[in-house]
Amino acid sequence: MTPEAILLEVNKVFAEVFGNPSITVGPTTTAKDVPEWDSLNHTALIAAVEKHFQIKFSLREVMRFQNVGDMCALVRAKTGG
Repeated sequence: MTPEAILLEVNKVFAEVFGNPSITVGPTTTAKDVPEWDSLNHTALIAAVEKHFQIKFSLREVMRFQNVGDMCALVRAKTGG
C-alpha cells in the first residue's frame, strides 16, 4: 500500500471516530490541530486504526507518534507496504 493510500484510509478512520465526514488530516497533523482530539478520542482512534488495518500497535509505538505521518509510516511497515 502506498503512503498516499494509507493516508486516504486513515482519513476515513478519522471521519468515523470524530463523527465528521469533512475532516481531513495530513502527515503533519497533530492532536493540537483537531479540537475534538482528546485522550478518549485518541484511544478510540488507535483502536479503530488497528481494526481497520488488522494490525496491533504496542504502547511504546503509540507513545512515539508525533503526528499522523508517524502513524501512517508504522501502518505501512506493519502491513508490509
